[in-house]
This record gives sequence, C-alpha cells and structure tokens, in this order.
Amino acid sequence: MQSRLNRRQALAGFGSLSLGAVLAACGGGSDNDDDGDTARTPSGEFDDAASCQATAELTEGPYYFDADAIRSDIREDRPGAALKLGIRVRSAGECAPIKDAVVDLWHCDAGGVYSGFDAGADARFLRGTQVTNAEGIAEFTTIYPSWYRGQTVHIHAKVHLDKRTVLTTQLFFDEAVTEQVYARTPYSAQGVPDMSNDQDGIFDSSLVLTVKPDGDAYRGLMTFDVSV
Repeated sequence: MQSRLNRRQALAGFGSLSLGAVLAACGGGSDNDDDGDTARTPSGEFDDAASCQATAELTEGPYYFDADAIRSDIREDRPGAALKLGIRVRSAGECAPIKDAVVDLWHCDAGGVYSGFDAGADARFLRGTQVTNAEGIAEFTTIYPSWYRGQTVHIHAKVHLDKRTVLTTQLFFDEAVTEQVYARTPYSAQGVPDMSNDQDGIFDSSLVLTVKPDGDAYRGLMTFDVSV
C-alpha cells in the first residue's frame, strides 16, 4: 500500500499503533528505502562514546518547516556530491538505541539556497524525515551542503519521540573535507565560504560529522544522545 504519510500524521500516534507499525503498513519506515540507494549502516561503524552525554542543542534557524515527506533520498533534482548519512539515536546516559525515533533533516543546496524560500520557494528539496530502526539508526541520501553568508557549513536536524521534540541541533563538517568538495562543480561557482568553523559562534566541535569518501560520494555518521 502506498501512502503520503506525513510527519504530523506520524507524530499523532494513530491510537495504539507504534510509529514503526504505521510506517510499515504504509510502505515506509526505517527498514525500507524509497530508492534503494541508501546503504545500510551497521551500528559498529559508529563511535561508541562511553559517556553518552546529551547532544548539544543548537538554534533551529529561520528555514525550518514540516516538509511532509518521510523519505530517505531527499535530493530531488539538486546537483552536488552525494552524501550518505547515518544518524544513530540513543538515550543519553544509558547509551541504549532508540527505535522509532523520528529524525528530520534540512539544509541548503550547492548554491546556498533552502527549499521553500527565495529561489526554492515552491520546492521541497533537501528536506525529509526518517524513522530509526531497531539499532536506533536512520539513513538519508542527500548532497554535501554548500554555504551561505554568516554561518559555517552545516545541516539542521531535529529528533522527535512520540509527540515530543527532544532535540534541535546542527551538524558540521571537517574543513579539510569541505575544501576538497568545494573544489568541484557545482560548488566552485559559490566561491570560498566567508566563515570558518572557529569563526562561527554557533559551531560546536562535538557536532562535527565523521565523514569519509565513499567512491564518488561521501559517507557521514553522527550519534544523537537524547533525554527520554
């Protein structure tokens, strides 16, 4: 059964059904790929931090809206270096994976544009939602984000449990990797970022993604430890 199940509907709980069960019934969920392109990330690839301290909260920023799209591939027609993201959600303190957490991601394209605003006002690119599997992992296929004036390179994220938003934060990048990516088209047309990580007052080094080359693409990993 195919259905355009949006995040607001998913968070409503559908009575006694778990979110995972609802998504499975509608042909979605964290165990299904909408395009077959997102690789499965074993939990062993993640850095198992012993402390499991709560992930830092950061500002939502001005470009968030509910894109009503549960999907793993959020690229649509946006050109750029493919970025395969694995996001693991755990309970802070206990280090236990959280199944059926709802993860929202959104970021700008290779020209520094967010969908739903300015040149992308009528689009929904580079926005999407996934639900974590039994190992607490949600996966996305997107592109490496570009930059825009006044902030270092970043991706926005939210984590929801049941009807509660338990984390609003941002993900950052190693600048050596960013320099390699930005030497390529279409990023080279955007020029050199006007702000480094250290110059950005929002930047938090604990939120730098672990990024490695994956063929012509890149693979990024991050663990979110949240209070439940």
